[in-house]
Amino acid sequence: MALSHPGHDSDLPADLHGGRVRLRTLILLRWAAIAGQIAALTVASGPLNLAIPLGPCFLVVGVAIAANMAAVTIFPQTQRLSERQTLASLLFDIAQLAILLSLTGGLSNPFAFLILAPATIGATVLGARSSVAVALVTIAVVTTVAYVFLPLRTEAGAEIATPAILGFGHWLAIVIGVTFLSVYAGRVASEIRAMGRALLAAQMALAREQKLTDLGGVVAAAAHELGTPLATIKLVSAELADDLEDRPEQHEDALLIRREADRCAEILRSMGRAGKDDLHLRAAPVSAVLREAAEPHLDRARDVRFDLAPGSGGAAREPSIRRQPELIHGLRNLIQNAVDFARATVWVEARWTEGRLIVRIVDDGPGFPAHLLGRIGDPFIRSRPSEAVPGRAEYDGMGLGLFIAKTLLERTGAEITFANGTDPFLAESERPERCGAIIELTWPLSRVESTASGPLGENIRH
Repeated sequence: MALSHPGHDSDLPADLHGGRVRLRTLILLRWAAIAGQIAALTVASGPLNLAIPLGPCFLVVGVAIAANMAAVTIFPQTQRLSERQTLASLLFDIAQLAILLSLTGGLSNPFAFLILAPATIGATVLGARSSVAVALVTIAVVTTVAYVFLPLRTEAGAEIATPAILGFGHWLAIVIGVTFLSVYAGRVASEIRAMGRALLAAQMALAREQKLTDLGGVVAAAAHELGTPLATIKLVSAELADDLEDRPEQHEDALLIRREADRCAEILRSMGRAGKDDLHLRAAPVSAVLREAAEPHLDRARDVRFDLAPGSGGAAREPSIRRQPELIHGLRNLIQNAVDFARATVWVEARWTEGRLIVRIVDDGPGFPAHLLGRIGDPFIRSRPSEAVPGRAEYDGMGLGLFIAKTLLERTGAEITFANGTDPFLAESERPERCGAIIELTWPLSRVESTASGPLGENIRH
């Protein structure tokens, strides 16, 4: 199925790359790097007896310390960096480490691989352009360091030379590492962000459904409480109309009062279809729940057919299930998608056995694209042909609606499978009636069946 948004993209937080990283996080990482650099320089010049220009090296480390101290002093610890600020911070780290490497043997320095860290962080927290820029700068810097560096020497002045082929290998390994880690980390971070947005959309959809359910209960409770005074008004106005038959103007006013009272009662009934927060209405037969989920789409020029029957070993009487907001919203979303893509008919089937409830939603539309069947239910994929729903711009992109429905229904214990009713390569005349998408939902009956029995207690006023 294609996307069925719970709202427009504006309902969700913008996918801004800036503002994700706290300055405190980068400061702590830089302190760790500084501590490592000081320890390495101390060991190299002490126990290892290497002739390292300690003055310039500690000057470079001192610049990093000064940068950290300035950041701590100027900005609050809760400061979140914009994308430009994060990019500048990572480029500073690359430059600082590159200068330090050039003073201590270049790529023959065993710590040269640490140049990968800023590029990996950039791919994780920055946008595509900025992360590419960090990767390219890293490769350029590594290439420069491979040619411009002070060789490592012992205290006796002997140069520790690296064979040219080994030096080339070090350079190539770092370049490949930068490329691979940037792509890998960027892809993983992108999927995590997409999943986070999709889960937020699912939570918003569930919250909206819960609010609508609660609102329906409040309105229905109001209709219940107002029923007696409205009935009294109707009775009194009818008696007045009878008594005032010889006075046309007053008689018409009395009839108007009765008509308006009837109108008020009808308005309250139509607004309160979801029912009062009646303990009896927290559960309903399967057919009622399915019809409630499909109700907004029953007048959309598609024939929605319901087919309910017991399965093997199932009781003749259909089970009563809990009217959970996530179940109703998820089913409504799936039925909406079926109606959107159906040519003429949508079938909503329910079968129940001794331990399971099975619901199938089938349409006679084009079905799911075969190459995406394995990914149906993932957010932000194109899952049905966009031309099937003219005027619905959101169908041009992403399967967020199906993801929301799948997530909410799985919370109720459902197992969901997606399939097509026919081979997409068959000619139109060879396609069966139920040739479109098939969504099958299976619940353990114990997860959804209402087990209430005996007195249910008092109804709850809102």
